[in-house]
Amino acid sequence: MGPPTSTELPPKTTECSDAPVELTGYRRWLSENLMLLVTLSGVLLGVVLGLSLRPLNLHGDSIMLISYPGELFMRVLKLMILPLVISSLIAGSASLNAKMNGKIALRTLVYFASTSFFNAALGIALVLLIHPGNPDLHNADDRSTDRRAVNLLDSLLDLGRNVFPDNLFQASIQQAHTVYLPKPSILHVFNETMNDTLASGSDAQRLSEDLTEEVVLVRDIQYRSGTNTLGIVFFCLVFGTFLGTIGQKGQVVVDFFAAIFEVIMKMVTCVMWLTPVGISSVIAGKILSVGDLGLVMSQLMWFIVTVAIGVFIYQFVVMQAVYFVVVRRNPFKFYAGLIQAMLTAFATASTAAALPITFRCMNEKLKVDPRITRFVLPIGCNINMDGTALYIAVASVFIAQMSGMVLGFGELLTVLLTSTAASMSSASVPSAALVLLLVVLTAIDAPVQDVTLLFAVDWFVDRIRTTNNMLGDCYTAAVVEELSRKELMALDAASVNYQDMPAGTPNGHGHGHHDGGLLEGQTELETSSKCVMTMTDSVVVDISAVMNNVNLQQEHCNRRV
Repeated sequence: MGPPTSTELPPKTTECSDAPVELTGYRRWLSENLMLLVTLSGVLLGVVLGLSLRPLNLHGDSIMLISYPGELFMRVLKLMILPLVISSLIAGSASLNAKMNGKIALRTLVYFASTSFFNAALGIALVLLIHPGNPDLHNADDRSTDRRAVNLLDSLLDLGRNVFPDNLFQASIQQAHTVYLPKPSILHVFNETMNDTLASGSDAQRLSEDLTEEVVLVRDIQYRSGTNTLGIVFFCLVFGTFLGTIGQKGQVVVDFFAAIFEVIMKMVTCVMWLTPVGISSVIAGKILSVGDLGLVMSQLMWFIVTVAIGVFIYQFVVMQAVYFVVVRRNPFKFYAGLIQAMLTAFATASTAAALPITFRCMNEKLKVDPRITRFVLPIGCNINMDGTALYIAVASVFIAQMSGMVLGFGELLTVLLTSTAASMSSASVPSAALVLLLVVLTAIDAPVQDVTLLFAVDWFVDRIRTTNNMLGDCYTAAVVEELSRKELMALDAASVNYQDMPAGTPNGHGHGHHDGGLLEGQTELETSSKCVMTMTDSVVVDISAVMNNVNLQQEHCNRRV
């Protein structure tokens, strides 16, 4: 016989080569914040590179080559927007029941409208208090009576046309918008008259001038290049909601879109390692492409300061207060977890381009329920434009101040309402607010030609307000999650008690393997979707058992707080 079995004991756990090494101290901090440091280094490198190369007066081709890596980085991020929005919305809305989708949508839209209205009011208050508009900047010779036929009604009607597209494939590449064209009948009458008349050359010239003055502009609905994300969002929400009501027959479709979402997020993780090169290239190229940087900044410094103060107040006072009152947790810890997404939004000047990074921060770092983030974030990057509402309000009153206009209560109320409405119809692309600014200026009869003065600084102010837009989406998701916690926990409890599910989820992740994951509402998509099937298939649920489970989870969450 061999020696006692005691000599054949396996090695200690600490001696096992496969055991993970627990990092402590600064090493753990570096491991958790490595991507944040990489992103921050890209921003700083871009600023330093752009400012240091400006004295060299580089050729346009050289600036283009410096910007080229950033252009490719932006294209890769935008490439993932459409599949990310489609998969997240369908998978997220299918994981909830129709009643739950309605409640979340209502809470989300009310919060979006309230914060946009508040930002517009904050912008008006600040611009009246600081009064950045200097009449000396206004060029009277550049003034003309020609006005672009832009009004709020057209913007709202275009918003409805894009929300309800008539062709889903066309919505992937084009957006509907209203343009004003000369009335065809006038030109037809003019041509016929010129052909039939026997008048002399002077009479023909006079007739031509008379008919030209009578030309009127008429509305025409056309399509321009760009993804109609609003229409796709609406279709995916409706499709996902009804998909969750057909039970087991639709599970394969839910799993399909859930797998697409997982693949896109893995692609985002790979793209993030290109961040230092991409972001530094974008910022350096933009700084080098601006003409007289010092003169522009000095002339419009007070305008920039006014917008920056409004963004600062909203981000560090209002957002944090709302989060603390509703969620009852440390708001600045939540804010710190979004710095990487903020830097990406600042560099790209687009909430949609930063959406993949925002998903990664919200789901993996801040552990917000993925059923909420997949529902709220894609909608927010198209509708919720807090920073844009603030900017449009400030810019409208600023241009009026430059022109010597005195705005009364009625005009200010018009600015407030039109800024809120226009911001919610804004596209999540760089400098989209400049187009919407024409709507507000037309409403208060201010000179729309002075908008060109803001072109010189919009590249910088756009990045400031985009961070407001992105943070507004994230804080909305956190607030909506807290307000919907009881419904989410009821879904989880019903799923745990009445579904025969394996310990591991189908995609191999272990977030729902133990009670801790379930208690935080971090179940996998398949778990929550099976819960929907339980309810929609009219399975009888023991309400007392479910509510006992919910109460236990609620107590656990209270202890965590």
